[in-house]
Amino acid sequence: MGADAIQTNGHDQAKLLTGGEEIQRLICFVKNYEWGKLGPDSLVARLQEANSGEKVDAAVPHAEFWMGTHESGPSHVQFGSGQNTGSDNNKCMVTLKSWVLDNPDSLGSGVVDKWGCDLPFLFKVLSVTKALSIQAHPNKALAEKLHREEPLLYRDNNHKPEIALAVTPFQALCGFVSLKELKEVITNVPEITELVGSKAAGQIFKVNENDDDVRIKSVVRLIFTQLMSASSSETKQVVSRMKIRLISETKHRELSDKEKLVLELEKQYTGDIGVISAFFFNYVKLNPGEALYLDANEPHAYISGDCVECMAASDNVVRAGLTPKHRDVQTLCSMLTYKLGYPEILKGFPLTPYVTRYLPPFDEFEVDHCDLPRGKSTVFPAVPGPSVYLVIEGEGKLQTGSTQLLVSQGDVLFVPAHNEIHVTGESDVMKLYRAGVSSRFFQTL
Repeated sequence: MGADAIQTNGHDQAKLLTGGEEIQRLICFVKNYEWGKLGPDSLVARLQEANSGEKVDAAVPHAEFWMGTHESGPSHVQFGSGQNTGSDNNKCMVTLKSWVLDNPDSLGSGVVDKWGCDLPFLFKVLSVTKALSIQAHPNKALAEKLHREEPLLYRDNNHKPEIALAVTPFQALCGFVSLKELKEVITNVPEITELVGSKAAGQIFKVNENDDDVRIKSVVRLIFTQLMSASSSETKQVVSRMKIRLISETKHRELSDKEKLVLELEKQYTGDIGVISAFFFNYVKLNPGEALYLDANEPHAYISGDCVECMAASDNVVRAGLTPKHRDVQTLCSMLTYKLGYPEILKGFPLTPYVTRYLPPFDEFEVDHCDLPRGKSTVFPAVPGPSVYLVIEGEGKLQTGSTQLLVSQGDVLFVPAHNEIHVTGESDVMKLYRAGVSSRFFQTL
């Protein structure tokens, strides 16, 4: 190891970099939402412990690990000098946002011209043990309106398209099922008709696949809005009756996966309208390495598992079920696209034998996944925008120019524009993820 080598996560540090063209180690922000996993079961908890060097409370849920500049969970650049002895006396930290403002060249001119002096994406890891809310994210125009009218609820004016990449088996509800399936739902789940009325429910049988798309969507919107607007007292009674019916039917038949999920959701959110509305959505099961991308105004709810998530830099969420948080039912129901059918599952495409890229149709971000065996190497070419690298598992070396960095689980690195990164695995496997501005964006410049 030469004079320029760095070891992180409690190891000796020979040099901590502070220049605007140099790689920066980040100390990242964790959200302890109640749906997060506990203790060592939580990938987020393991990453936080490694990233911060501090023991985490195993009794506290660790839900989200944020990497970026968003004010709701800012990352910090750590720099200093001398040996790392466990004391922070010889170190100081500034927010990544402040550091970027002082070093705009780190973003590249194309990024600054398009998005200003800020990171246009937000990178996260999620560890989910209890369903998240039924939610959607606004498009740019709606985000600006919501932020202007209710800035305490909607903290920024940006849209939030996103991608979720499964690290472990990952389950989610996403988008509305097909028209054929919706008709089966209305037929086989009588409790929906109880809540929306037979007149509204019956509209679904007056449309077919050959009808105008606008007409089909208007019928789905009518039924879904009626359902989500049902009174709390009536909803509790109907959901309870549905639960009793499904449990009774287990004596005569095997429940479907969706029905089993609905009973599990009922345990988590007793009497919630989100329990019964789950029948309207596709039940998606991702294997590790598979990804789901979510455009603005598409309904979804993560159910369980660990994932890497990347999105445009926003924290705007419109919720309407499966949550103790604020619900904005009318906004959610009015903003949805009501597009029907199963979502596209992204498997990525290979850049090298060890690197897979996930490229959703958004300018702000792309994600690379690297599985690198011991002794094998790969190269991430220099790009004209910033990148954030996260080591989820294992150990290895990163090298750019004459600088070599030893990295391991929990290390998060901000890599300025125009840096070529060479990576070598030094454990059975090193799992690394990179988030950066979409390569498609740079092709348009």
